[in-house]
Amino acid sequence: MKRYASHFFDQQNRRRILMTDPIYAIGDVHGQLEKLLEVIARIEADGGPTANIVFLGDLVDRGPDSSGVIELVINARQLEKNWQVVKGNHDRMFQYFMEDTPRHDTRLRAELSWMHPRLGGRETLASYGVDVHPDRTERDIHAEARAKVSQSHMAFIENLPFFHQVGHLLFVHAGIRPGIALPKQSEDDLCWIRDDFLNDPRQHPWLVVHGHTVVPAVEHRGNRVNLDTGAGYGNPISAAVFEGDQVWRLGPNGRELLIPAAIQI
Repeated sequence: MKRYASHFFDQQNRRRILMTDPIYAIGDVHGQLEKLLEVIARIEADGGPTANIVFLGDLVDRGPDSSGVIELVINARQLEKNWQVVKGNHDRMFQYFMEDTPRHDTRLRAELSWMHPRLGGRETLASYGVDVHPDRTERDIHAEARAKVSQSHMAFIENLPFFHQVGHLLFVHAGIRPGIALPKQSEDDLCWIRDDFLNDPRQHPWLVVHGHTVVPAVEHRGNRVNLDTGAGYGNPISAAVFEGDQVWRLGPNGRELLIPAAIQI
């Protein structure tokens, strides 16, 4: 098992902190259990079975086995693995649909529902054995889903936090509203924001590690790192390693150092 010792500067607390273990982050999973298992094996080869892993949300939708992904994470946490998960917009849409009366996410366009083919809700429910034939009404699908979807899975989704902070690193699904203190960030922004966050070049109080917006390859923008490489559309799930002030993409051949785009030469 590899171990690395380094320091980073915590901009909020203005102090030096010694890090003895790397932190690993995994981008959007979208029900791709087999791909996720490959990424976890890659992480454990680098950091061992007790590796500190943060999932950036969107465990569900589009892929074939959202149920299996959630079960894997729940079981790992019960075994006291150091795995943290933040809530993504797709996780929240799943939660909202499974309420007594399905709720429409206000950040979703009015003409769309979680059951729309673009969003992948039907694939998620199918992984629980729910009949999601297009001829069935949403009311009938909802009633069957309430009977078949594991209550423990829903409790897990409902209780996910919207961010996870470790020193100078802020792990969140979509991003933050620039210039707003963390306690005042809206849950909508944390799991849905795009342009106002992505297009802001200013430094934040943290290095923000996020997913939500698909990019061709893991990118380091100096003030943020994006790990969503489109697993929901058949592309790989990506992972990165954070240690001190350096970031590596963790690929099939191990670590590849990421240099912030603003200072690449």
